[in-house]
Parts: sequence; C-alpha cells; structure tokens
Amino acid sequence: MYLHDYMIENFGLQMTLFRPPKGEYSELSLAVTGDLGYKTVLWSFAYADWDVDNQPDPEESLQKLIARAHPGAIYLLHSVSETNAEILGDFIDAMLEDGYSFVS
Repeated sequence: MYLHDYMIENFGLQMTLFRPPKGEYSELSLAVTGDLGYKTVLWSFAYADWDVDNQPDPEESLQKLIARAHPGAIYLLHSVSETNAEILGDFIDAMLEDGYSFVS
C-alpha cells in the first residue's frame, strides 16, 4: 500500500482504479485489489503503438481510433508513441465533433 499512501500524503489523491499491467489478471488478483478497495478497469481498444522503433502510420492509426469509438470506450494509448502524440489532437477534435465527451 506504499504507493496508495504516498499518493494521499503527497498529492491528496485517493486512488480507486487499478489497471493490471499488460491487462493480465486472475481471480486472486481481482480479489486482492477488490479487498484493497480498488475497481479493476481494462480497455476496450488497444493497438501496437508501444514499439518506438516500429511506429504505426499516423493516418491509418487515426482512422482506426475513430472507427472504434463507441459510448463508454476506453482507449489504451502508450505515451512512448510518437504516432499517438501526432494524432491525439485530431482524434480528440473528431470525437468532440461526433458528440463524444471525455471523462476521467
């Protein structure tokens, strides 16, 4: 619980959500995180954007993200991706134009 306590003490933030690394989980991990008061959250869309030496085409990626939009969508976009950095503004604009909103 070190990180949990650290976030409260240093930032005044109480974490309540948990995303398991690589999306890998088990009944045991769900039970443990649940007992700690966390809700496990996964994503509804992810694509191969994590390899900095093999970045996806920006236009194809943008169209892929837009095509997968649906109410309640959760996108997993890796921060190491130059492609994501390049298209994020256009993606957000397209989603807002289509009537979507963003929440956290």
